Amino acid sequence: MTGLDLLPRTDPTSILRYRDGIYAADLLTAAIVECKLFNYLRDNPGTIDEICEHYDWASRPADVLITLCKANRYIHEQDDGTLIVTGLAREHLCDDSPWNLTPYYSSLRDRPVVQDYIKVLQTGKPAHWGGLDEAEGDWHDAMLENDFATTFTAAMDCRGVFLGKKLAEAVKEYTRSGGPLLDIGGGSGVYACALAANNPDLIAYVLEQEPVDAIAREHIEKRGLSDRVEVEVGNMFTDDWPADCEIHLFSNVMHDWDVPDIVKLLRRSRKHIADGGIVLIHETFLNAEKTGPLPVAEYSCILAHSTQGRCYSVAEIEACLEHTGFRMLTHKETGGDRSVIVGKAV
Repeated sequence: MTGLDLLPRTDPTSILRYRDGIYAADLLTAAIVECKLFNYLRDNPGTIDEICEHYDWASRPADVLITLCKANRYIHEQDDGTLIVTGLAREHLCDDSPWNLTPYYSSLRDRPVVQDYIKVLQTGKPAHWGGLDEAEGDWHDAMLENDFATTFTAAMDCRGVFLGKKLAEAVKEYTRSGGPLLDIGGGSGVYACALAANNPDLIAYVLEQEPVDAIAREHIEKRGLSDRVEVEVGNMFTDDWPADCEIHLFSNVMHDWDVPDIVKLLRRSRKHIADGGIVLIHETFLNAEKTGPLPVAEYSCILAHSTQGRCYSVAEIEACLEHTGFRMLTHKETGGDRSVIVGKAV
C-alpha cells in the first residue's frame, strides 16, 4: 500500500503545523527585541515601504514579518495602507507599558535563527539552511548536493503522500482527460504519482534537475508507477520543457521564489502548455488582506529565512496568472492548510 489512493483515518494537520511554523517565534523575537518594531510603530504609524526605509529592510522578509504580526493581531493595516499597533501590542510589546513582555523574549535574543533574521531582513537573501548539518549554503545551493537533496526530498515526499491524495480529490475534474501532466520542480514526483494513482488514465512527467531527478526515479519506481510517470531532466528556469502537456502542476514550488521568478515560471508555462491548458498551483495561501490564516503566516517565516520566497495571497497569485496569459478559474481547499489555484491558458 502506497497511501497515494487512500486517506488516513486521522488528520495530521496539527503535526504539520509544528514543523511548518518552527521559525515564527524567532522572527517575532527579532522584531520585538532587536528591532523594537512595536515601539517604533507606536510612535510612527506608516506603510510597509516607510518601515522598510526606516530600518533599511528588504521588502520580501519585511512582508513576511508584517503579515505574521497582522495575523496575530499585533498590527492593524488601515484602508490607506498605514500600519498601526493594536491594543494587544501596545499593552504587551511596548516598553512603556506595565504589562510589557519584551524582557520575556530578550532571553532568546542570541538564538542563531534570531540573529539570522536580522541579516535576512537587511539583505533579503536567504540564510544557511539550519536543520541539517550536510547543508553547506542556503536551501537553493544545498539542493545541488546529493546528501542534502536526498534527505530533504524524502522529507517533502512523506508529507506529500497525504497532501497529494487531498490534491487529487480537489482537482479530479481537471485531470479527468488523462493529461499529459507536467509536474514542474516536482521533487520526488509524489504529487504526480498521487494524481496518477487516483486516475488510471493519467500520464505524467516530472521536470527536475540533477541530482533530484535520480531521486525522483527511485521514488516513482518504488511506487510502481514508472510506466505512467516519467522524469525529464532540466532546470525549470533555463532548459526546455516537454511541449504541449495539457496540465501543468506547480506543487509547493512558488513559495521558494520571489515574484519576478514566479512570473518567469508562469511565462514559461504559458509558452509550453497546450492551447487552453490548465495550470494547477498547489500551495499554502494567505487571504487577500494577508491577515491569515495564522498557520500560513507562520510557515512563511521559514521560507523567508531559508529560501528566496514566502507564502503568497490568492490575490497575488491571481495577478501573476493574469499577467502571464492565464485566467484564474477557482481556488479550492485541499488539506494540511494547503489549497490549489486552478488557472486556464487564454
